[in-house]
Amino acid sequence: MFPLYDDNRTGRVPWVTRLLIVLNVLVFIYQSSLTQPQLDALVTNYGFVPARLSVDLPGAILAMFTSQFLHGSLWHLLGNMWFLFVFADNVEDRFGHLPFLLLYLAWGVVAALAQAFFGGDPSVPMVGASGAISGVLGAYLVTYPQARIRTFLPIFVIFLLPWVPAIVYLPYWFFLQVLSLQGGESNVAVMAHIGGFVVGVLLCLVIPRPRPTSLR
Repeated sequence: MFPLYDDNRTGRVPWVTRLLIVLNVLVFIYQSSLTQPQLDALVTNYGFVPARLSVDLPGAILAMFTSQFLHGSLWHLLGNMWFLFVFADNVEDRFGHLPFLLLYLAWGVVAALAQAFFGGDPSVPMVGASGAISGVLGAYLVTYPQARIRTFLPIFVIFLLPWVPAIVYLPYWFFLQVLSLQGGESNVAVMAHIGGFVVGVLLCLVIPRPRPTSLR
């Protein structure tokens, strides 16, 4: 199931969400301009390498943030940015622009730590926004469980476009992440997805929900 859009209106322009998408795209364009040795050096220096926590803590902390804006391929970028586009505007609407930005970055850091302590090879650099976006998904689930997601659902040669409630779609997405842990070694930082999602859910459970924004 792939999300196309939701029916959840916002009361303010999602400037931070748009800025994050633009920044990720610009960084990827820059990555694409590099030679392979230059790209390898960029990923090594600014991707998050869990093993660096024990030998270069300041560098590892910085990389927890910078790694959120690096991507391994065009499809990696497009997938992450599409999920950000579909779900983040409503989460930004709930928290406000600056709090949302800080939470987004914090979810990315927690996701990186989850991968560091519970993931695979600590010497492999981790890049991508998916950990932070997983936090967005967890926050969306708690805040807007009844929102509906227009979903692309291929069944053999039949293509359906059902409306799926967030309370069904997002737990299903989380279940797929947990299920993928059974597949053994992978180049996907699954524990980052799980960690980001869980902390997004928990945070929204403990922070009171503000009054809804008036729509005019």
